[in-house]
Amino acid sequence: MIRSTAAGTLGVVAASLAAEPAAAAPPAPQLGRIRLVTLSHVNDPAHTPLFPGDPAFTLTTAFTIPTDGFYLQYAQEGEHTGSHWGAPGHFEEGGLLADDLDPNDLLLPAIKVDIRAKAARNPDYALTVADLQAWQRQHGPIPPECAIVLWTGWEDRWGTPAYANLDDAGVIHQPGFGRDAVQWLIDHGHLGRRGSLGSDTFGADPGIDDTFAASTLLFHRRRISLENMANLSRLPTTGGWVLPGGPINRRGSGSPAHILGLLPG
Repeated sequence: MIRSTAAGTLGVVAASLAAEPAAAAPPAPQLGRIRLVTLSHVNDPAHTPLFPGDPAFTLTTAFTIPTDGFYLQYAQEGEHTGSHWGAPGHFEEGGLLADDLDPNDLLLPAIKVDIRAKAARNPDYALTVADLQAWQRQHGPIPPECAIVLWTGWEDRWGTPAYANLDDAGVIHQPGFGRDAVQWLIDHGHLGRRGSLGSDTFGADPGIDDTFAASTLLFHRRRISLENMANLSRLPTTGGWVLPGGPINRRGSGSPAHILGLLPG
C-alpha cells in the first residue's frame, strides 16, 4: 500500500522552525483513489539530449519475432540518460547508492514552482529564497521532506539543440536552483532526511554553475534528484506525489526512470 512513510519530518534549528514552521505533509493518496501521469520523456537516441561528456546512448534491435521468435532491444546508456533520478552517492563520496535506498525514499509529496516567465527572460536564472517565500504566500507552507519541482519550460525544447542551449564555448545555459535557495530549503526542513530537487532541465544546478552547488547541497542523507522531467503541466502546484521507478543497479548512482506523478482522484 502507498503509505505516508516518506513524509516524516526532520528536526531543524528551533529558532528557524519557530519563525517559519513547515506544514504537515499531505496524506499519501490511497490506492484506487489516484490518477497516474507520466513525468518522463520517452528514451530515444534520436531525440534524447545528453549532458556534455556523458556516455553515448544507443538502442538497437537484438532479436526479432520473424527471426528469433521474440522481439528485444539492446540499450546502452549512462545511469543519468534521459529522465532519471540520482542517488546521494552521485555527488557525495561515501553517500548512499541506488541499492542502499528504500522505496519510501523515492515516494515523496511534491510541490511545483513555476519560473517559466523568468527563465524565458534569463536562461541562467537561479531560483531565490524570495521566490520560495513568495510561493508560500500564494500557496501555503511547503511540506517537510518533499520534492520541490522546478518548472522552467525547458521540457518544450526536448530533442533540439535549444535544450542544452550551449554557447560558443560549450557552456550550458539552463535555469536551476540557487545555492541560497537550496540551503534555505534544508534549514527549514523542506529537504530533510528525505526530499528531492526536480527539474525539467539536465539537473538542479543552473547550467553555468560548474561547481554544482545545488547538487552538492542536495545529495546527502537519503535525498534524491529528479532530472529531465516532462509533462510538468500535469503535475499540480500542490497535492501531488512523485515516484521514480527504474532498474536498481548494483552500486548505482541513480537510474533512467519512468517518473510517475500520483494525483488525487
